[in-house]
Amino acid sequence: MSSRTYRIGAVARIAGISVRTLRHYESIDLLRPTARTAAGYRLYGEQDLLRLQQILIERQLGLSLEEIRGLLEDPQRDRRQVLLNQRERLLAQTRVQLAMIRSIDVAFAMVEREATPGDSTMQMKELFEGFDSTQYEAEAQQRWGNTDAYKESTRRARSYSTEDWQRFKQERNDIMSEAVAIFRAKQPPEHSAAMFVAERHRRMIAQWFYPCSPQMHCALADMIEGDPRFVRNIDRHAAGLTPFWSAAIRANARARASTAHPNGEPE
Repeated sequence: MSSRTYRIGAVARIAGISVRTLRHYESIDLLRPTARTAAGYRLYGEQDLLRLQQILIERQLGLSLEEIRGLLEDPQRDRRQVLLNQRERLLAQTRVQLAMIRSIDVAFAMVEREATPGDSTMQMKELFEGFDSTQYEAEAQQRWGNTDAYKESTRRARSYSTEDWQRFKQERNDIMSEAVAIFRAKQPPEHSAAMFVAERHRRMIAQWFYPCSPQMHCALADMIEGDPRFVRNIDRHAAGLTPFWSAAIRANARARASTAHPNGEPE
């Protein structure tokens, strides 16, 4: 590779990101410029641009900045294999997106001709091409299929209408928004407000899916922290939220255990 270098503004234009983003990556030691001029201007080399490309690709694929740091600093990392894996993952995303675009085209055509309920089942099925709402269903069946909670959750979910799911999603989003506000206010997980929203979450699960005791809620927190997919899902609400959220769930469980009735149920 050549020894050409680029100033920060040029890198921002090339990569299509902001100078502020590049400065943030430098501040967290994720991407540092190769050198600086005598006047203090940042200079990025081609290796820096390759590293930046990796950061942006992994962000597109849903990883957090801390997860990306771990990948980039892995001494066993095979750069060629990483690129091949990224290419395959992006192709998989592209296939899904193209399928969804086709479903939009079908919907557009139906709207244009003012489609009626007389449309065939096949045409209606085309509306939902690309929407993989059961991507983890086989795994869930394998891991929890014999449990009463899984069976009860499956039974209830089958009865829910589109409006029911919309209400559930709104309630879930409201709870997570409250959790984010408490987290950003730098309150500890043991704060009453944090435990209150954790209890709301536990009761939401019990209402919508299966009986969820404080102990089961703690097991759920353990599962969330142990699976990068769940961590990414929680951290979408706020970077670094997962440890706080899991700790709030456990703090709530401890508080409820101390006020439990003799039959084990919290007051």
